[in-house]
Amino acid sequence: MNLFDVYPLFDITPVKGLDCNVWDDQGNKYLDLYGGHAVISIGHSHPHYVERLSDQVKKIGFYSNSVQNPLQKELATKLGIVSGLADYQLFLCNSGAEANENALKLASFKTGRSKVVSFEKGFHGRTSGAVAITDNQNIIAPFNAGHQSEILPLNDIAKVEEVLSKKDVAAVIVEGIQGIGGIIIPEKEFIEELGVVCKKYGTLLILDEIQSGYGRSGKFFAYQYTSVIPDIITIAKGMGNGFPVGGVLIAPDIEASYGLLGTTFGGNHLACAAALAVLEVIDQEKLVEKSAESGKYLKNKLASINKIKEIRGVGLMFGIDLNKAIKPLRMGLLRKNYIFTGVSGTYTMRLLPPLTLNQAHIDYFINGLDDAIDSG
Repeated sequence: MNLFDVYPLFDITPVKGLDCNVWDDQGNKYLDLYGGHAVISIGHSHPHYVERLSDQVKKIGFYSNSVQNPLQKELATKLGIVSGLADYQLFLCNSGAEANENALKLASFKTGRSKVVSFEKGFHGRTSGAVAITDNQNIIAPFNAGHQSEILPLNDIAKVEEVLSKKDVAAVIVEGIQGIGGIIIPEKEFIEELGVVCKKYGTLLILDEIQSGYGRSGKFFAYQYTSVIPDIITIAKGMGNGFPVGGVLIAPDIEASYGLLGTTFGGNHLACAAALAVLEVIDQEKLVEKSAESGKYLKNKLASINKIKEIRGVGLMFGIDLNKAIKPLRMGLLRKNYIFTGVSGTYTMRLLPPLTLNQAHIDYFINGLDDAIDSG
C-alpha cells in the first residue's frame, strides 16, 4: 500500500529534536524556526515534557470520556490560571479544526441560528464546516459549499454590522492573528468593535487562537492585546507540543448538556499529561514574557536588512515579505544554512519558532537570511 500523496515533502528525515534544533538521519543539525506549523511551543524533547508523558504512559494512556479523568480537571484549572480565564469552561478535543467545528456547532445551538461570518484570508481547518468559512478555493469541495457562511473583508466593521443587523448570524469567527494568510494582525479597534456589534445583535464572537495562542504573540492569547471578551476561544497547535490536543474555551454564560458535544480521543490521559507539561513549562520558564522579548529583538534585527519589503508580527509570530519568490529562498536557507522556515503565498516567509528561541538563534538566522537573499 502507498501513502496518499498530498504533501510536498522535503528530502529530509528528522530523527532527533532538542529545544530549537532538529537533526536528520545524516547527522545534519537544523535551526527550527517553524515548529512544525507552530506546534512546538516549549521546544523539542523538553525534559519536563518527556518525564510527564513517560510517567503517564506507565500508568494509563487512554480511557474514554465515559469515566472520571482527574487530569482533565487539573488541566482546566491550570489553563484558567495561566491564561487569566479561570471562569471559562473547557471542552477537550484533538485538533484545531475539530475545536473550530465544535465552537461553530455550540454557537448555533446557543443562538438557534445557522449562519457564520468569517474573514478574507482566514483559515480555520480542513474539515467540512471549517472549509466552508474560508475563501481558499483550493480546499473547498462541492460538499463543503452547503453551509451558510459569509466571508467579509478584515477590519471593515461597517460591513460586519450590516450583515449582523439581519439577526440571523450565529457566530463571527476571527483569528487573533491570521497565520496561513501571511501573519495579518487585525486592527485593535476592529476586534474591540467586533465585540460590541456581536453583543448588540446576539451573535457569539469566536476567537481562533489555534496558531496565535499559547504565548506565541507575546500575550497568552493574541486577542488580549485588546479589551474584547470573546464568547468562545479555540486552541490547539502549541497546546500539546506535538501531541494531538485541541480545546474550546467557553464563556460561563453558555450552558452545557449531556451529549451536546463529544469525542472519543479528546482529553485522554496522555493528551492531558502533554498539555499540563506545556503549561507548567510556560509558567515556570516565563515563556510568554520571553516570547515578547525575543520578538522585539527579532523585529529589530529584521529591520536591519534593507532588502525586506515588509515585516509583520508580534511575539514569535512573524511574516516577512520580499520582492522575490520565497520558496527558492527557503530552500537556500534549508540547504546552505540548515534553517527551517515556513511560507505563505508567493512572497511571504513565516516564522513560528519554539518560544524558547534566544538571541543566539536569532543572530544565526539573520546572518543566514541576509546571505541567502544576497545569494538569490
